[in-house]
Amino acid sequence: MTIGSSSREEMLEIGRKARVAARKIALANPSLKQKALKAIAMHIRADAAHILAVNAEDLEAAKQKGLASSFIDRLALDEKRLEAVAVAVEDIAALPDPIGRITATFDRPNGLVIDRVMTPLGVIGVIFESRPNVTADAGALCLKAGNAAILRAGSDSFGTSAAIAAAMGKGLEEVGLPKEVIQLVPTKDRAAVGDMLSGLDGNIDVIIPRGGKSLVERVQKEARVPVFAHLEGLCHIFVHEQADLEMAKGIVLNAKLRRTGICGAVETLLVDRKVVSTHLPALVKLLLDNGCEVRGDAETQAVDARIIAATEEDWRTEYLDAIVSVKVVDGLEAAIAHIEGYGSHHTDAIITDDVTVANQFFAEVDSAIVLHNASTQFADGGEFGFGAEIGIATGRMHARGPVGVEQLTSFKYRVRGNGQTRP
Repeated sequence: MTIGSSSREEMLEIGRKARVAARKIALANPSLKQKALKAIAMHIRADAAHILAVNAEDLEAAKQKGLASSFIDRLALDEKRLEAVAVAVEDIAALPDPIGRITATFDRPNGLVIDRVMTPLGVIGVIFESRPNVTADAGALCLKAGNAAILRAGSDSFGTSAAIAAAMGKGLEEVGLPKEVIQLVPTKDRAAVGDMLSGLDGNIDVIIPRGGKSLVERVQKEARVPVFAHLEGLCHIFVHEQADLEMAKGIVLNAKLRRTGICGAVETLLVDRKVVSTHLPALVKLLLDNGCEVRGDAETQAVDARIIAATEEDWRTEYLDAIVSVKVVDGLEAAIAHIEGYGSHHTDAIITDDVTVANQFFAEVDSAIVLHNASTQFADGGEFGFGAEIGIATGRMHARGPVGVEQLTSFKYRVRGNGQTRP
């Protein structure tokens, strides 16, 4: 396929190759998959100079377009970040292999023995935007779970993603597996997305979108195959009246400014009215003094002249930048109501020394990840011990939260008998 073009037939051929590769990887033993992943990590390191050179070209093109600094940060690789990509692949290699694991056994009165056993999903289509590391994370996770992957990178990260995918192909072929186990759609043509959403004549079993709200909404609207939706990370922290101020300061600063461009960055800070005089001024000053723009309601604005008036739209905005909205609320129930009304069911946290209150927050906040006294930036598959993740699924079916190896499996029932017939 020529870069910049995409015919329907070429995309269908990618789907057919993926289906053939999926059958082979589904039968691969754990040792072979582990060797493949280690080889992939080795080739990513071996090709580091080339990958970083291509990434520099992608970055320059993005800067020429005037893209936001948060977007540039998500796109950027350096030696340290690329090494982290290789390490993540090795971490995935070291995970227990889920395929073939028996998760339940039923002994029936008629003598039948029924096992529920984990199986691959098949062919997984992943559509992502600016983060080139998703190429390695998604491909490696799919491989570990016995699936083939068709990856469609965003146009701005296309060069870097293609370079990483080429290194992964070398690792697969080195151990005798078909490189089609992990395919990057070799075009920037947006028509390729539509082709994937159609299912490629039944050759894609699941679609996972990872990107902005518009991408996810398009996927959910047009997909003719199941979708593991990674919606925007409109994350909240509620500072309860029983919150330790020093703990709150450390958590809020980390959650907002450690990396502003990731989906686990906090976007709205809710502060209990009972600690407006003690906690709100200190938290707002900390954020402002560290270069974060604060947009607040009237009570928050009264604390510091540097605070900008928040609009209704601010409560619905995933900034992915050094900007935070701050609102004073009347206790736990009001905080939960705000999160339910404006949140994206991604990741939300409470800071409190009251365990009963924390447990109520856990029970009532219907988000994929809920935290007590910890930064929202822990919303990450690597931090959960999953090695990596394809995204944070915010739906309620099958996969939810970090989509790692086990979330990329299905199951079947094996029934063993000795001549039983049904009366």
